[in-house]
Amino acid sequence: MQAEHKALAMLQERKPGYALEQGFYVDPDIFALDLETIFYREWLFAIPACEVPKAGNYVTHKIGAYRIVIVRGQDGEIRAFHNTCRHRGSILCKAQKGTAPKLVCPYHQWTYELDGSLLWARDMGSDFDPGAHGLKTVHCREVAGLVYICLAETPPAFDAFAELAETYLAPHDLANAKVAFESSIIENGNWKLVWENNRECYHCGGNHPALCRSFPDDPNVTGISGGDMPENLAAHFARLEAVNLPSAFTLAEDGQYRLARMPLKSGAVSYTMTGKAAVTKPLGRVPFADAGALLKFHYPTTWNHFLPDHSLVFRVTPISPMETEVTTKWLVHKDAVEGRDYDLKTLTEVWTATNDEDRRVVEDNQHGILSPAYEPGPYSRLQESGVIQFVDWYCEALRRRVQPLMLAAE
Repeated sequence: MQAEHKALAMLQERKPGYALEQGFYVDPDIFALDLETIFYREWLFAIPACEVPKAGNYVTHKIGAYRIVIVRGQDGEIRAFHNTCRHRGSILCKAQKGTAPKLVCPYHQWTYELDGSLLWARDMGSDFDPGAHGLKTVHCREVAGLVYICLAETPPAFDAFAELAETYLAPHDLANAKVAFESSIIENGNWKLVWENNRECYHCGGNHPALCRSFPDDPNVTGISGGDMPENLAAHFARLEAVNLPSAFTLAEDGQYRLARMPLKSGAVSYTMTGKAAVTKPLGRVPFADAGALLKFHYPTTWNHFLPDHSLVFRVTPISPMETEVTTKWLVHKDAVEGRDYDLKTLTEVWTATNDEDRRVVEDNQHGILSPAYEPGPYSRLQESGVIQFVDWYCEALRRRVQPLMLAAE
């Protein structure tokens, strides 16, 4: 229980409103505890559903020690399974994505239906029961075109988030999207540093020249106001809600997710160098080009931007104590044609640059934290309320899971 003792000790010593102690960002034991108590227990964003539009389409994903395959069945349902054969454990699907009429183990050709049931296993004897050897399932939910999975045996509640997200996301019609481009980068920093950087724009003016052409660095947009909305945001929400476009700021009671349709800078309608739309064939049914971006986060794995012309989904996957994969996917209407309805460079250049800039600042942050001279400093309550909110959520989630383990061990 060494890691649990370390975590509880640091949580008890933590100074609210300050950055976390060094161990939270560098200690392998704490990283393992993060996986065990958060990533193996919470609902995790996996993929946009449009990545598996047809029966047999699959995508693989790895979270810590777990390998997962997500596949659309013949009945149209999307399911997730542990990507390991029930015979001797070989990986079933080795490619990052693909299409297969059945899931066939490359080792001994055990063959599974797309619903995970075992269809065929050669020379296993008359007493062998195929029904007892189907693929092990992973909890899987589709929410308005986004696929979430949960590795826990008993998953936490999800319905409240799903119902709210469905309402906000419905106008974006993600069922009719396709992935125009995707990128995955490794940031040499702890996953919590990736999130802390995302939850504020205190750093934007000095680091994101392309993004700042369209995205406001107003702390009320990136942060957690926790009170009355500023007049400009209240007017923005009222204008959009008046045409039945869900927009108002909504934060979960436990802080795990937030949705709000925030305005872009005056004159900007999309994340481009000019501020103009990146795609002429819109994705969804948002009635105003200047509706801004629906900003959504769901800890611990995803933040999203849904615009009138296209959408962006981001996925955070911890690799090691000081390595995090950030995957970005640009979604456009499935009938949009590159070169006619959008130019790929125009569509992607702002966030490609921003992601690389964020990688650099996260890595610089990690290097500084490794110094023996590091001491947690205070957050700006004006500029970093979102960071405070994330760190509070993390600490409470960790405490909630660790304390029962400690009591059980006594």
